[in-house]
Amino acid sequence: MLLTDNARYHAKVMKRPQTIADNSPIQSEQTQPHSDLLAVVAKHIQCPWQKPIPEHTRQAGEAALEWLNSRDCSHIVLDSFCGTGLSSSLLAQKHPDACVIGIDKSADRLSRHCQDGSNYRLFRAECEPFWRFLLEREVKISHHYMLYPNPWPKGSQLKRRIHGHPAFPLLKRLGGEVEVRSNWKIYVDEFADAWAALSQPGVVSQLTIDAPISLFERKYHDRGQTLWQFRSSA
Repeated sequence: MLLTDNARYHAKVMKRPQTIADNSPIQSEQTQPHSDLLAVVAKHIQCPWQKPIPEHTRQAGEAALEWLNSRDCSHIVLDSFCGTGLSSSLLAQKHPDACVIGIDKSADRLSRHCQDGSNYRLFRAECEPFWRFLLEREVKISHHYMLYPNPWPKGSQLKRRIHGHPAFPLLKRLGGEVEVRSNWKIYVDEFADAWAALSQPGVVSQLTIDAPISLFERKYHDRGQTLWQFRSSA
């Protein structure tokens, strides 16, 4: 079972009573992928993202490279928007021969994690600039997980979603198998459409959960919500 004793804090959080508002499904005026999606992606392909890498993110990148260079890993797995790091810990179990890097911008969320394995590390950084840092250093990854990112469900928030962000085209250059999970099917459908705009194949499917791999996945699964996955083709 992937949900190990190391995740006692996370399991305790999951047992807390939930409010009615917290139990509500995602609310959005969208009933299908955003009509502006492909135009937004096309613009970001034509105009590469040039925002400077924040210093704290660059320092996190240097620390991650130092850690990678100290280990003998067959491949690198990236867990972007990892939150409290439970998913990174479980992905390290799933990929025992890999070096797993978990990235999140919140120091508070990361501080709740207790390290329980040697083949993963968590770093505080902004994910999109961190992707650029890895590209600058010619780091290639084998798998890239983005599990239950903030869906930003309002139509006006398209550009805050991963596939609407100016950094989205960087994902193709990073390489590896990309996997996105969400409890909002429109989100993964949009990601699939945006990925196809990068001339990359992928598949959207309904998830069957045997053992949750993140806090959000466990919460949504326990509430009986349908979960969805996008996975890029090799």
